Parts: sequence; structure tokens; C-alpha cells
Amino acid sequence: MGWQSVSFLTDAAHAELLCDALLEAGALSASIEDADAGTPAEQPQFGEPGSINTPGWDRSRIVALFEADAEPADILAAAFAAAGLPTVPQFTVEEVAEQNWVQLTQSQFDPIRVSGRLWIVPSWHEAPDPAAINLILDPGMAFGTGSHPTTRLCLEWLEKNVTPGCTLLDYGCGSGILAIAAARLGAGTVAGVDIDPQAVEAARANAERNGVSARFADSAESLAGEYDVVVANILSNPLKVLAPAICSHVRPGGRLALSGILAEQAEEIIAIYAPWLPLAVADTREGWVCLAGEKA
Repeated sequence: MGWQSVSFLTDAAHAELLCDALLEAGALSASIEDADAGTPAEQPQFGEPGSINTPGWDRSRIVALFEADAEPADILAAAFAAAGLPTVPQFTVEEVAEQNWVQLTQSQFDPIRVSGRLWIVPSWHEAPDPAAINLILDPGMAFGTGSHPTTRLCLEWLEKNVTPGCTLLDYGCGSGILAIAAARLGAGTVAGVDIDPQAVEAARANAERNGVSARFADSAESLAGEYDVVVANILSNPLKVLAPAICSHVRPGGRLALSGILAEQAEEIIAIYAPWLPLAVADTREGWVCLAGEKA
């Protein structure tokens, strides 16, 4: 048994209304996509905190899922009528075969080689190099699986800068990958903070899975103090706002690394952090930068 996937185009003003009407008329699910995704006309919807985005896409594609024996034309006609729209546009119908969705999802995530001695390995994979430092990390709710350029930049920086027994704070820890990597690279006291409670829980679970002792909390106050190394892989707007707080956790002589920063944002971030410590571009990848510096 399978399903039917039906898609058609509409505009931002009617997309959500039609999705609701389709669900009421019998669709199993209905989602809205940017019809121009992957083209120069693509419209980003999720900016950094503090930025303003106009919700919806001028050219929206609705994708609805139906039972195999459903009549899509009838359901669409009912949904459009309920939404007060007289005409059903052209639509396409594709068969969706029944599959092992867990296995299919897992097959999309392979081990990632960060360096000669550092790998990120999903739990269902054998480690390609058992002698390497293998971080066991599955895709989940929290950001940070090692595939994004900013995470890779931070991991590479940590590999060069973590010294045995040093103390480290991962500010905006997400999945905990940076804190866990630092612990596996030889750091002593390791801590992480994130405002998302789900991220904190994910980080704790990932640390346990990797046999790492680390503290994670959703409040920086509970992790007060200065550290030898502080790393923050978030986004430029929160990095600007949090500059005094982040820098307050770097001990004199300690090091700071920041990422989640686009190349064109680097000079502004460097200027904002200058009153506390000097930053410079440590590395770049795919339009993203890692900034790093040492506190006087």
C-alpha cells in the first residue's frame, strides 16, 4: 500500500488557508514550499534573531498527501470551495511507495571526516577509523551535526587550540558537539549553555553516549566563571548582543572563537568585540568565517 502526493501552485495569501481546507477535506498532510527553491528567485524565510522576514512565498507550492484510493480532484474541489476560491489550478499527482522511512532517513547521513584524527559518526554506522577520535552523534532537534561549515570551522579550530586539562565553555551549545569534541581532545572542565531546553537535553544525552563528563545548562548564570577557551557558534545578531557576556567568560590569556558569521559580517563583529579582546579571521569555508583571538 502507498499514497498519492499532489502538488500545485498558489500565492502566500492563500497557502495556509488552502492547507487547512485540504486537511479538513481529507488530506493526510499538507505542506507549503517555496516554488522557486534552489533558484535565484528563492526567498529565505528564517533570518537571524532581530531580522524581519515577510512570511510566505509569492510563488508557493502546496504538497498534499492522500490515501492511495482517494480522488484528489474531488478533494481539491472541496478544499478550494471551502476556501472561497472558485477555480482549482493545474496539479500533479505522484505515487508514493511504502518504504522503511527510518532506514531511508539514516541512509542520508554518513560519517563525516573533520580531520585525520577526528570523525563524526552516526550511531548506526561503523566508525571508518576505529583509532580516530569518533564523535557519536545522530541528527536530532538540536543544531550541530558537523555537516554545516560553521561547525566544521569550530571543530578544526578546537583541534588546534584545545590543550590537555584546559577549561572550556560552549556558548550556544546546540547538540553539544563542540563541548564533546573538546572533552575528547583532552579538555578538563567542559561546560555548555543554550537557551533551548531541548538542546540542553540533547547535549546531555550526546555527552553520555560519548562517555564525556560535561555540564550543560539553559542559563549562563549557572555556569558562571572564566574559562581558558570559549567557543560560540551561533549567529551574528546574538553574537553582537551577547558580546559583553561571552567575553566575561574568557579568562585573561584565554582564547575565544566565534562562528555562525558570514564573511561580509566579520569586520562588524571584530569591531564590536574590540573593547574586550582582538579578533581576527582564523579560517573561512563556503562564505562563512571563524573569528578567534586571545584576551589580554
